[in-house]
Amino acid sequence: MELINDEKIVKRTGSRLLKNRLSKWLFMLATSVGLLVLGTLVYRILSQGYSYLDLDFFTSFASRRPEDAGIKAAIFGTIWLVAITGPVSIVLGVGCAIYLELYAKKSRFTRFIQMNISNLAGVPSIVFGLLGLTVFVRMMEMGRSVLAGGLTMSLLILPIIVVASQEAIRAVPKELQEASYGMGATKWQTIRRVILPAAIPGILTGGILALSRAVGETAPLIMIGALTFVAFVPESIWSGFTVMPIQIFNWTSRPQVAFHDVAAAGIIVLLLMLLLMNSIAIIIRNKFSKRY
Repeated sequence: MELINDEKIVKRTGSRLLKNRLSKWLFMLATSVGLLVLGTLVYRILSQGYSYLDLDFFTSFASRRPEDAGIKAAIFGTIWLVAITGPVSIVLGVGCAIYLELYAKKSRFTRFIQMNISNLAGVPSIVFGLLGLTVFVRMMEMGRSVLAGGLTMSLLILPIIVVASQEAIRAVPKELQEASYGMGATKWQTIRRVILPAAIPGILTGGILALSRAVGETAPLIMIGALTFVAFVPESIWSGFTVMPIQIFNWTSRPQVAFHDVAAAGIIVLLLMLLLMNSIAIIIRNKFSKRY
């Protein structure tokens, strides 16, 4: 009887080991395919656009001749857009998360709000572009301005920041809050001096990753009428603008092959900016992950 049981255990162990090996090779194959595709795309972009990456490319405006085309207006437009989108979305998103997690009573209404926020995080970006076109461009008469674009992108990433901020607040140990209340602190003092300092790494990480998505979006800005050919730098929040994804889209739509190489150079700059933003988020997360 014991021999039969031992044989069954050996068979089960061998079967599990075989499944483990097959799973390991399957996951490794999937990873290798993804890395191969990514490496191919990066190699093609670098080989096409590397020759255009010089000082003139960063200091020149868009041109009808590929050898004179530059990305200066798109870079400054992207910076202006982030300067509006970041503060608006982070302030509103963190405020909403604080209310839902620390002030609002658990009820059907709050659950309904939470469900809709989670659903909004998965809505296609072009829907937010239509909303921005209706509300900011037409109803509030902001026109095709940096302000209209920044507010539209704020709506796009606001649900992401709310969800990330809620998770960061929930991760704060309850013992810290109870200790603060035990010392006689009020609720707002506890939030300001205990909860927010502990949750800031998660909030900033989610905010930076959300902003990196806003930097790479094109559809909402096209919907509100962002310009595709700009030969000037925005001077105020009411100025017209373009951003790097739209400028790249404009170059790729040209029939001349040389413009496709210019677009590859623009993609390299955009990828470097996104890589920098994501790296900052990773550094913040790693630095403060073991603080509490």
